Formats: sequence, C-alpha cells, structure tokens
Amino acid sequence: MVIGILLWPVAAFAEPSGDIVTVNVDQAKLLRLPTRVATIVVGNPLIADVALQTGGVIVVTGKGYGATNFIAMDRSGEILLDRVIQVEGPTDQLVTVYRGVERESYSCLPMCQRRITLGDGEHYFKSTMDQAGSLSGQAGGAAAKPN
Repeated sequence: MVIGILLWPVAAFAEPSGDIVTVNVDQAKLLRLPTRVATIVVGNPLIADVALQTGGVIVVTGKGYGATNFIAMDRSGEILLDRVIQVEGPTDQLVTVYRGVERESYSCLPMCQRRITLGDGEHYFKSTMDQAGSLSGQAGGAAAKPN
C-alpha cells in the first residue's frame, strides 16, 4: 500500500543581515524583524512597499526600479533597523519588443503573453491595464451573482 504525502511549500524568511534587501519588481519578500517593531517608514513608496505583520514579520514588495530605504522603530521611537531596499528587474523570460520608440513587454514562459512593465509605451500599457481591469471586473461580477 502506498500512502501519498502532500507537502506545501513553507514561506522562507530572508534575513535582513546585510545593509541591502533585494527584491524583484512586482514580487514580494518576507523578512523577520525584532518583534518589538511598531512602526515602519519607507523612503520612497513608489519604489517599494513595506507592510508590517504580526510577530515582527514584514512584507517587502517591489513597486518600481531603483533603491530606497526603510526604517523600523519601536513604540518609543527608537530606531531598530535602517536598511536599503534594492528593486531589480523581473526574473521571468521577458521579451521586449520595440516599435519605433514604443516598447512592449511579454512574459514568455511557456508561451508569450503580454506583461505590463514599467517603461512600456503608454498605449500598450493602458490597453493591457484596461483588459486586465475588464477581466477582473467580469470575474468579480460573476462571483457576486447568485446561482
């Protein structure tokens, strides 16, 4: 008799041991900080977002390319940690198409699909966002309808 065991991946916590926390744009990373952290300040929230969770866990999300910092403080305002966040480009199989000066990005794993990336041409970016918003709205509307 064979018994199958299903193992779910467990979230891995990166340690903010160095001065730089590296995260990819449009991705998140979990960090464990001292449990007495009460306040997080982010230098430039257009580059990264940092959300404080219970138990001293923070979620660092890459929003735009570049570097910023975050400062973690306790309830009395004492600085516990001051780290740089470096947001880097996507790691998937990205194909960039240039049509004159307009740029389009595609994620090509296993087949190419539109991927919105900072720096894409305005028309391409807007039309892709409009399609995604329409799809999301339709899915939300369908889920709200009773059977």
